[in-house]
Amino acid sequence: MTDYANSSIPERSLKFKAHPWHGVSLGENWPQVVNTYIEVVPSDTVKYELDKETGLLKIDRPQLYSSIYPTLYGMLPQTYCGSRIGNYCSSKSGKSGIKGDNDPLDICVMTEKIVPHGDILLQAKPIGGLRLLDSGEADDKIIAVLDGDALYGHWSNVGDFPPAVIKRLEHFFLTYKQMPGGSDQKCTLETIYGKDEAHEVIRLAHADYNELIANL
Repeated sequence: MTDYANSSIPERSLKFKAHPWHGVSLGENWPQVVNTYIEVVPSDTVKYELDKETGLLKIDRPQLYSSIYPTLYGMLPQTYCGSRIGNYCSSKSGKSGIKGDNDPLDICVMTEKIVPHGDILLQAKPIGGLRLLDSGEADDKIIAVLDGDALYGHWSNVGDFPPAVIKRLEHFFLTYKQMPGGSDQKCTLETIYGKDEAHEVIRLAHADYNELIANL
């Protein structure tokens, strides 16, 4: 049993749960290994999302159609898709005027293990990403593997993934907001990038976060 009276844990941490977005760091070895907050797991039939005000996991919407998340899915603490992410997406895509989506940076985490629920923290290794536009806004999805995973943990770049796995991710994010029979495709895929660019996207999103907090 932990002796809290004689421990070095700050007193405030004994009273309050850390906010997953603001109260958790990216980790000691980011961007190579990053702390990740998981919101949704493949077995979920509703879309969970972090409530940015309270730090609680909330139901965003039921999954209306048959699409299920193909991986663990969540966000990176102390990141924000603001002006730097938007400008970077514009420079890489050649499309002007792109803005960030004003949310934390999203991340997909591959693992062989069954994780039964979200609202957990884990450490992941970013190895690539999808440059997505959602209604014209930059909405990158970092692709990562669970650190130490027996099956996927040795993968070091997105090129290590079997093409079918990448196609599954592409298909999900291009269709998960589209109504059956509808022609309104809200999401478009600009490109798939590797580990080095994923690290750069994380750095820019962290800088956007620092600017957001400084201006509050």
